[in-house]
Order: sequence, then C-alpha cells, then structure tokens
Amino acid sequence: MKYSPHDYQKYAVGYIESHPVAAVLLDMGLGKTSITLTALADLLFDSFEIHKILIVAPLRVAKNTWSAEIEKWDHLKGLKYSVAVGTAVERIAALKAEADIYIINRENVQWLIAGSGVPFDFDMVVIDEISSFKNHQTKRFKALMKVRPKVKRIVGLTGTPSSNGLMDLFAEFRLLDMGERLGRFIGQYRTAYFQPDKRNGQIVFSYKPLPGAEKQIYDKISDITISMKSTDHLQMPQLISTEYEVRLSEKEREKYDSLKSDLVLELTDGEITAANAASLSGKLSQMANGAIYDDKQAVIEIHSRKLDALEDIIESMNGRPLLVAYWFRHDLERISERLNSLHIPFSKLDTTASIKRWNSGELPVALIHPASAGHGLNLQGGGSALVWFGLTWSLELYQQTVARLWRQGQESETVVVQHIITKGTIDERIMKALELKDTSQSALIDAVKASL
Repeated sequence: MKYSPHDYQKYAVGYIESHPVAAVLLDMGLGKTSITLTALADLLFDSFEIHKILIVAPLRVAKNTWSAEIEKWDHLKGLKYSVAVGTAVERIAALKAEADIYIINRENVQWLIAGSGVPFDFDMVVIDEISSFKNHQTKRFKALMKVRPKVKRIVGLTGTPSSNGLMDLFAEFRLLDMGERLGRFIGQYRTAYFQPDKRNGQIVFSYKPLPGAEKQIYDKISDITISMKSTDHLQMPQLISTEYEVRLSEKEREKYDSLKSDLVLELTDGEITAANAASLSGKLSQMANGAIYDDKQAVIEIHSRKLDALEDIIESMNGRPLLVAYWFRHDLERISERLNSLHIPFSKLDTTASIKRWNSGELPVALIHPASAGHGLNLQGGGSALVWFGLTWSLELYQQTVARLWRQGQESETVVVQHIITKGTIDERIMKALELKDTSQSALIDAVKASL
C-alpha cells in the first residue's frame, strides 16, 4: 500500500529524525507505528545514521503489529526485521538473524541484556509504550539503564505518559535522557516537585505536586517531547459513551451488603480475605459483576444482572459485532457459559488467529481483557461497539482498550462504548474516578503539544 502521510505524520517523522532523544506522545489512532518506521527507514537508508535497531514492545504488539505495519506499506519493503519472541532458542535464533530491526517483548529485556549471551550492539532503541517503564525499580528498567549509554538514539512512544500522575514521568524520562532533565534520582525529583499527601506519622503513602510543579516539569521536558491528540488531527468518528444501569433485587442486595460488611470487618481485623484496600476494592468489583472468589478460589454466585444486561445488548445489536471487555476470570467463565447457552458464536481475543477472525467480521461477539490486549492492537475492522462488563481503575488500560475501536481506520461514523454499571456499588465510584483522572493526563498532553 502506498503511504500518503498526513501533515502531522510528516512533522512527527521529521521530529524523530532531528531529535536523537525523543518522547513521542501520540494519541490513540494517530499511526505512531508507521510514523516511527518511516523515520527508521530514513535514518537507516538515507542518512545512514544508524545500523541496528531494537524495538521493545508489549508481547502481542511485538508479535503482530510492528511486522504487520512493515509488510503493509510499500516504502518499508526494504526493511529487514526479526521478531525475537517465543522460547529462548527461538529468541536467540531471531537475534542472530541478519536484520535491520529486532523486535522483542518487554518481559524479555532483562534476559536480552543479562542472559542471552548476544552482544548488545544496537545503536538505536524504540520503546513502544514507554509508560510500561514508569517504575524505576523493575528489572527491565534497571537492565535497560545499564546499556543506555551505548545507545546513540532512543525514542519513547505512548499515548498515556502519566496515567497515574506526574510521578510516572521520572523513570520514563530518566531512561530517555539519563536524568538530564528531571534528575538522576527519584528522591531529587520528589523533593523538587512534590510534597507529602497521605501519611501516617513519618510514613508517606502518596505525594502531590507542589504549586507550579506541573508547568516546571513540562518546561523541563518540552525540548525532547512532541505531543498530539487524535481529535486535533483526525476526522475521528463520534465517540458515544453510555451507562447501562442494572439494579439488584432485595435479596441480591442483602447478599451483596452482607458480603461487603463481612469484608470490611475482616479488613479492620486484619484477616487474609481483604488484607488491604486494594483487595477490598477488587472483591467489591467482583460482587458488582455478579460473583466472588472465596478463600479457596471457589466462585460464589451473587446475581446475574450484568449477564442479563449483556444478553439484552447483544440482542439489540441484531447481529452486528460486539466487543466485550471483562476483568475477572469468573467474568470470562460466566459470560462464556451464557453465550454458549444462547448458541452465540464468540471467541476470546488472545491469538493472532482470533484477532484475524474478528477483523474479518466472522465473530458476532469477541471477549477482550484490557491488561493483555490494551496496547497496539488494531481491532477497528471488526466493529464499532464496545461493552464494559467489568471496569478497571486503570485509566491507561481503559483508554487504550476504547482506542482499539475508536481510532484511525474506523469506517463507522460512530463508536459506541457502553458500561454495565450495578447501581449502588463500587462500579459508580470507578466510573467517576476514570472521568476525573483524565484531567492530569490531558494537562500533560496539552502542555507539550506540538505547534504545527
């Protein structure tokens, strides 16, 4: 296919080529993979500035997306690539193959650097979804930092750089510029831009930005950062977000409240079932969805309100394809059981074959888990409707999952996202948190937006 880039894509290609260190914050659907590959081809074959490239990506994106983009565009046909995923033997063979670009999943970064025995002689590194390197204490971050001085050029790609606040930016930019802008140590960064928020005596649980800190941070990183929003540059389809509310019967509400009460009591008493607020939140989310695991991992059914709602939504689709996002394993099991009883063909989107079936229109219903299929997958060919059976607290995973359908290449004029919400449960709080969290995310994107 002939590549006819938009003006913003030409600008982004030029930005990568002119900046040895670049943070490219491109919103979902703007084509960051094709932009990056175009810049890589120019640097390899036109200016001869680089010779060997490493791309680090989420597993499914490493396996499918980058190679598919190289094969798709005419101007990239000269690029030789090797995908280093699979067993250790398969990965080593791929790393030893002759290629311009080597693609590896992020989970194997430490193995590549410390355990593969293959010399790290890449002169350029591309980190797809640099937001997955926001924790400076992880093994993958530390491994990449060891070899960072060897790398002449580095690009960090993401649409969600600070999904959980400004603290995320430290590790991401430390990896890119080796601490030049935000400091080499997390303590320095914390002291310079934050103050303790929630604490218990000397123990600090969280930090909040000092007055004016956001602008200072954005100013510091602006010289290596390009940011664009899809709504600024694309004729995106209309995004319609709705809530499908379900209500529990009196008996179901009593059961929910009883279990909730027990969990809260166990939390205060220090029992194992809900040892902290996070696990309590997870248990309440399970109950809102209709079932909960007990301490022996057996499933206790509470209600089937969401399953009934999902059945109604599927019926109202009249055969048009529907993508269903689930969170817990028992959600998947219960949804699968209901769909089987209704004789509705469906598949979990976890393989190349299932993704292909969805995009070719063979599946009336597809099930997706945000954590395993959030980033980089192109699913817009299969439909334009998404239902959240169970919600996630993660703004990043939420936005990325919605962006599988609401993106460039979506042929429908509207993308509809429905959220099945159980009235009077934690579902309502999660929806509100997702809406409120987007403020800091949007602030960062807007602050370093490229002036075209």
